[in-house]
Amino acid sequence: MIIRIFRVQIYPELRADFERDFNTISVEAVKSHKTSLSCEIGYPTRWNPDEYTMITKWEKEEDLVAFVGENWNVSVIPDGMGKYAKSHSVTHFLLK
Repeated sequence: MIIRIFRVQIYPELRADFERDFNTISVEAVKSHKTSLSCEIGYPTRWNPDEYTMITKWEKEEDLVAFVGENWNVSVIPDGMGKYAKSHSVTHFLLK
């Protein structure tokens, strides 16, 4: 199993619109994909007030390839979400 941890730092003045769209556009993109096992959203704390995370689980590498393509080690921003991202990254881990 693979855990995909997507992190995004947003422009704070766009917070309300980002949260609305992140919870609809981004989450739905993952949850509607047939190979996605789970999707959780992490919200900011006072130490990182403009940073969010999306943690997803996938059974195998082929499932991630089907979702984001051969370069699944690169973070992907759905259409319409790029305007919110000051920076973003993705990291993966294996669950054994």
